[in-house]
Amino acid sequence: MSVQFHNILCKICHSAILAGFIIFFTGAYYCVVKAGIPYQDPPLELQIQYAVHMGIGEILIKNGFMLILGSSLVRLVLRLAFRHPGKETNI
Repeated sequence: MSVQFHNILCKICHSAILAGFIIFFTGAYYCVVKAGIPYQDPPLELQIQYAVHMGIGEILIKNGFMLILGSSLVRLVLRLAFRHPGKETNI
């Protein structure tokens, strides 16, 4: 594979990692700020609103973490696959 193709794949992986961080922190915002601490003896509307915001936050956190993890693994595989043979060190 050419160097240009390798650079494009690396940029795509870096973009996916950044997108994962954005999704992760958006989910954290939903869990911490939007949902917050549950009310004590709330009316039904507030229970529903809390459940919706907490559910959205949990899903976004999970998806963001999985995107970060998957993109990082792909980036690691690319780094190992495109290692230059002259730069290897023998320990």
